[in-house]
Amino acid sequence: MVTTARARVREPAGNLPADVTSFVGRRREITLTKRLLAESRVVTLTGPGGVGKTRLAMRVASNMRRSFRDKAWCVGLEDVRDGSLVVDAVIEQLGIGGPTAGEDLDTVVEQLKNREMLLVLDNCEHVVEDVALLVDAVVRWCPGVRVLATSRQSLGVAGEATMVVPPLQVPDIEHLPPPEAYEQFASVRLFIDRARAAVPEFEVTTDNATALMRLCYHLDGNPLAIELAAVRLRSLSLQQLEERLAERYDLLTEGRRGAPARQQTLRALIDWSYELASEQDRLAWARMSVFSGTFDLAAAEHVASNGLTGSDVLGAIHSLVDKSVLLREEDGGEVRFRLPHALREYGQDKLAEFGELEAIRQRHLTWFSDLAGRFAADWIGPDQIAWMQRLRKEQGNLRTALQTAAADPDTAGTALGMATDLWQYWVIRGLNGEARHWLDQVLASAPREVPERVRALRVSAWFALLHGDLDNVHSILEQATVLATQRGEDAEKPYLALVRGLAAFAGNDTPRAATLVEDALGQFRKRESLPGELFALFGLGMIKGLEDSAEAGLALLAECIRLSTEQGELYWRSYALWASAQTESLHGDLEQADAAAKKALRLQWQLDNRLGIAFSIDTLAWIAQQQGKYDRAARLFGAASSVWDVVRARPGFWARFAADHDEHQAQTRTALGEEAFQEAFDRGRGRQLSVQHIVDFALEVKRHSRVRTEENVHPMPLTRRERQIAELVAQGNTNKEIAENLVIAQRTVEGHVQNILTKLDFSSRAQIAGWVTAQRTASEASDTVPH
Repeated sequence: MVTTARARVREPAGNLPADVTSFVGRRREITLTKRLLAESRVVTLTGPGGVGKTRLAMRVASNMRRSFRDKAWCVGLEDVRDGSLVVDAVIEQLGIGGPTAGEDLDTVVEQLKNREMLLVLDNCEHVVEDVALLVDAVVRWCPGVRVLATSRQSLGVAGEATMVVPPLQVPDIEHLPPPEAYEQFASVRLFIDRARAAVPEFEVTTDNATALMRLCYHLDGNPLAIELAAVRLRSLSLQQLEERLAERYDLLTEGRRGAPARQQTLRALIDWSYELASEQDRLAWARMSVFSGTFDLAAAEHVASNGLTGSDVLGAIHSLVDKSVLLREEDGGEVRFRLPHALREYGQDKLAEFGELEAIRQRHLTWFSDLAGRFAADWIGPDQIAWMQRLRKEQGNLRTALQTAAADPDTAGTALGMATDLWQYWVIRGLNGEARHWLDQVLASAPREVPERVRALRVSAWFALLHGDLDNVHSILEQATVLATQRGEDAEKPYLALVRGLAAFAGNDTPRAATLVEDALGQFRKRESLPGELFALFGLGMIKGLEDSAEAGLALLAECIRLSTEQGELYWRSYALWASAQTESLHGDLEQADAAAKKALRLQWQLDNRLGIAFSIDTLAWIAQQQGKYDRAARLFGAASSVWDVVRARPGFWARFAADHDEHQAQTRTALGEEAFQEAFDRGRGRQLSVQHIVDFALEVKRHSRVRTEENVHPMPLTRRERQIAELVAQGNTNKEIAENLVIAQRTVEGHVQNILTKLDFSSRAQIAGWVTAQRTASEASDTVPH
């Protein structure tokens, strides 16, 4: 979620996740993957869980992004359990869309066909058939796009090249090198890195180096296995750990002879971690496996506390984090937890063995349906930005809860309730297609008598309207009206009238639209329904303002702004400001119109409301045209076009708005001439995957360019000691001089320098010196640039 308080904005270089832990080895695999991508449009990295497929893909993408005009972009599919939502996940995470209510796959193809980019599809194995259909279409129709996928199995598409990601290099148990040569193996270097994270005072000596190398051999170079084993150094020596693991491997892999050795080793390590956990920790682990993505403490306490107290769950979380079973993530002062994919699958297997899987899924559903209900109840108020941030973090869990509810007729009402409670979230996030997916699925399967049905039909009609699907809008509204009348659901009738009125406005039947929305406004006021009143004030003010009743329209919009401001509400206030700008621009007060549109845009940017952003930028283009700023107008029309694509909409969906849009754009084209107009329009669209720069241009905000970008400076992967040594390397010190300066062994310095070269993917000390200089420059620039 993007807000004005956000400390870090998304760079146009792509959406690759931050590299949060050290990356060791893999130079050969990186080189080979790059070579395969040069030769094939689709490359799939395969291998067992925990071997490092995702991290390898991210590193390759990071290294290659400057080779593509539109950089490298990642779509994570681990939390997409329903294959029919794969395309929606791609559209959402890439921030693309198109002006169609048709097939979403066609939308992806349309938006990517002229782009040059590397598309990373991560964790595909559970939706491999749907991913294969997507990739086949992209490869067929988007010649500038190359695909790098990670999966436990190949995709099976034409022209696909596959690479089995091998384990990290391990010593030869039969021919171990001298103790001082231990760091030549990537698996050993990774183990040391993770061991020092678990036990800061850990050091390798001539006495334990041989045991360390034997241990890494037994771990088969699997990074997740190394992570789990390293934690054991808190209670065991290297020698003890190596002995215990060798015994345990022999014991636990008997009867699993058909599985590859790497999978046997990882399973042995997971089994060991599980058996060393207390009964309470095991139960919490299994129960927390129902979460998708990350989760917070409150959710964990609710879901996992069936028979456990809150203190029990908290203690189990502390213990599991300590054992590296649970990963702890902190962002903006909020701590969340995540189970690695392999450990989550293991936990679900155990939960099924306990006979608790369905019961715990229901507890998960209860928590997240309640969360959706609280969101709907609290939406009109001062916490809208915080709510959007929270729900975005919980999106994987919301999808999982909806899937649980939709699968059982007994909880179909809960599914309908969740989908309707979340309608504002779906709209703001631009997830109109996903909203329609859930609503259509559950409306088709839920019994007719489900109480939530009328409201769900009304919301379904609203999403059809946002897609420009007017035929379906009228059909759905008719069903809802008949059902509401039969049931006497009078509270829904003004909402149905409101949506029907806005549909009439979209179809250019303004008199009918005004009558219906005015009637809805009266009913909302009679019922003292503030959410409905704000919605209707905006709708009626817009309708009147865009016709010949500017004064009446502006008065209604001013009332909407006043009421929403009193509540600390941003959503309807931003739309009322936008409609005021539209009205002022049509009736000649361009200064007022410009100010109102920019206020609206700032609020919409805080909420990351992409549909609102598209409307506001379009209106700013109209204003610029009327002010004679034709080049700016053309660029704004191009910028707005990009954002319309993001939300899969276009001005033509709303006839009254479309006519003015077309007229202002035509006048701009005439004033500039076709060639100059198109050049400026294309410049406005130029940053095709970055709304940040589009909004800055529209608001006429000039930002200082940071020296540090994702493209010219490595992320900070070094430990404090390694940064200290890198600084000394940059000053021209030899390893011997550094050892004397820091009073440590020269061999230790050599090991640190090798680690630095490996982590930064460098091959010389000169590159380290250049990196240190860039880090200093970036830090100085950051201190002088306003955030």
